[in-house]
Amino acid sequence: MQFINNLFDKTKRLGFNRRNNHLKEHEYQIKTLKKLLKKAQFTEFGKHYNFIKIIESTDICKTFKEQIPAGDYIKILPWWDRCRNGEPNITWPGKVEFFAVSSGTTDNSSKYIPITSQMYKAIQRGSIRQMMYVAKTDIPKDHIVKDWLMMGGSTDLDFNGIYHSGDLSGITTSRIPFMLRRLSKPEPEIKLERNWPEKIAKITREAVKWDVGMIAGVPAWVQMLFENILEHYKISNIHEIWPNLEGYVHGGVSIKPYKKSIDKLLGRPIKYFETYLASEGFIAFQTREDASGMRLLFKNGIYFEFIPFNNKNFDENGNLVDNPETLTLNQVDENTDYALLISTCAGAWRYLIGDVIRFTSLKLCEIEIIGRTKHFISLCGEHLSVENMNDALEITSSELGENLIEYTVSGIPHSDGFFAHQWYIGYDGNKLNSETVKDLLDKNLKKLNDDYRVERTAALKDIYIELIPNNYFLEWMKNYGKIGAQTKFPRVLNEQKLESWKKFIKNKSQQQSS
Repeated sequence: MQFINNLFDKTKRLGFNRRNNHLKEHEYQIKTLKKLLKKAQFTEFGKHYNFIKIIESTDICKTFKEQIPAGDYIKILPWWDRCRNGEPNITWPGKVEFFAVSSGTTDNSSKYIPITSQMYKAIQRGSIRQMMYVAKTDIPKDHIVKDWLMMGGSTDLDFNGIYHSGDLSGITTSRIPFMLRRLSKPEPEIKLERNWPEKIAKITREAVKWDVGMIAGVPAWVQMLFENILEHYKISNIHEIWPNLEGYVHGGVSIKPYKKSIDKLLGRPIKYFETYLASEGFIAFQTREDASGMRLLFKNGIYFEFIPFNNKNFDENGNLVDNPETLTLNQVDENTDYALLISTCAGAWRYLIGDVIRFTSLKLCEIEIIGRTKHFISLCGEHLSVENMNDALEITSSELGENLIEYTVSGIPHSDGFFAHQWYIGYDGNKLNSETVKDLLDKNLKKLNDDYRVERTAALKDIYIELIPNNYFLEWMKNYGKIGAQTKFPRVLNEQKLESWKKFIKNKSQQQSS
């Protein structure tokens, strides 16, 4: 219990218990921006964009966005390539010794996101702050100080003589604060494992030795681990081996498609805590059990801007236009979709992170993730988001009494210049047929999205459903070499990936029939 007391004391010192609305937090954001600019004013990037002029301006937010163009990874890549070549003081003071390798989804090219010492400390602060809110729930305090199982990436980082690289979770897990080290599982030798199926097998074999109270990780891997443990030990639910399991900290993808399946593997209900820890920084986490969103983290090394996610700011492929409209925290509204633009203590400047969010509460500064800028389908104005897809599939699964979890969708041409949606849904049973799923899914999508409903009577002529084994999704990621703690299967496939995916499906079908 002394650990919890120390945690409360440290959190109070860091000021994590204050509550302000978005207007008050905007004042803190201005201070954060000034601090970032002053710290980086003599870097190559800071000199190129004249940070000193921005700092001295009377309206720092306005001058900042006028002086520095907003852009994505490709735009800032030439600067970060110099960091990867070992040059110091490029976008942030000093040399960058760690890079988080991230593709977000199974894109062909990996992104290398700088992780500075200041960013690592910010992530630590965010993690401690989240633990604080977990400790404030009615979870028994002695259960919180049981083992914490972290389903993270390998701590065996690559080193090329200049910098270390790997999954963000592998970088952070390799440098766990001393006060948390005794709670962390699995053991260091398992954390080094790079092969994910082998890592799950090793964790399964060691699971009986631990008293796990909390678990953290991407839902697909946690579900797979639970299923492996149940099969290995011939038990009916996970609480038979971990009776004190109380909470699950999840992130990376929506929990909605997975929650019912995970619940069935438990002996009793547990609490779910959503977190938004990206390779670019710790952005938000859930602070209330009944909250529909997560609270943005302010005063933690990130300055936020918000781009209205509409046709004025993004083209039909989800690419950012030149000189988009950007808003500060005091200018946003609830129930409006925004693409996140961030500037950080890792040397990201007006960087389009790729996520689309919506404020569920301005008073509490809470957001929910709606999808990705390039993971929407709007061939003819249907504006179908990943959130719509997740919700519709969850409702459909419930109505069918089946677990439909993994899926991907693509927009395809129909006859006479019209359009259709092609769905691939993971299903391992034999009771369902594609037409039954199609009718229910289409009905639910119409209920959830008025634009979709209208277009289904106009240019969006049909949707097609193909039911495929769930393991196809995992094998597809293996083929791309993208198995990892923070890798997500793309919910929306572009034309290039669709052709590759269709070829993969065809090959699998031929293998099974031969």
